[in-house]
Amino acid sequence: MKKTRKLLVGLGVLAVAGLVLIAADHIDAPSSAGTSADIADFFAFEPSEGSDNTVFVVDVQSNVLPDLAYGTFDEDVLTEINVDLDGDLVEDVVIQAIPRNGRMYFFGPAAPSQTGLTGTVLVDAPLGDVEISGTTAIVETTSEGVSLFAGPRQDPFFFDFFQFNAVINPDVNSAPRGFSTPEEAEDTFDGANTMSIVVEIPNSLLGSPTATNALGLTVYKTWVTTNRKQ
Repeated sequence: MKKTRKLLVGLGVLAVAGLVLIAADHIDAPSSAGTSADIADFFAFEPSEGSDNTVFVVDVQSNVLPDLAYGTFDEDVLTEINVDLDGDLVEDVVIQAIPRNGRMYFFGPAAPSQTGLTGTVLVDAPLGDVEISGTTAIVETTSEGVSLFAGPRQDPFFFDFFQFNAVINPDVNSAPRGFSTPEEAEDTFDGANTMSIVVEIPNSLLGSPTATNALGLTVYKTWVTTNRKQ
């Protein structure tokens, strides 16, 4: 998962051009932990076999335990989906999302004016926007057939967090039986939510995928970054 340092330019109607942004990582950067700069999961898939669309799902980890189940999107965090179309592991088009006043605004797909760790990003290409959901999911579909969602979703991660910590404890008596069996394991994150950003987009707007995955299927090479202003 690539992390970048970029300069945000030209957000048009949001009037936040010129903000300096830094990349985030998942949990291991104290400045991003517990904020929506903290990337939890990234999924890219066809919504159905043979579909001409691709779905991108970005889960950012705001609060992970059940008693902190609902979080918010930080307005100083830009989320960017990067797509490589020619196999050089450099983004050719990007889709960006940034929240303002209870709505998530999307831009792209657009070619960035520069790429790499010190590049500037072309974001002057509005894609659409959607109200950030609460307990009821709200989806907006644009005239180009792009579906947009932003809001809390059930955390897809199954992890017996406390047993894991017991196993890695230097005290050998902490977990004498090792990891729990599937039947005994507890999902620590059951009932917790991530804050999700979802884009379903026609492939015709992205360009043709050129990579081949382990199953022999043609796919996009794609990764996600979060960038937070300093």
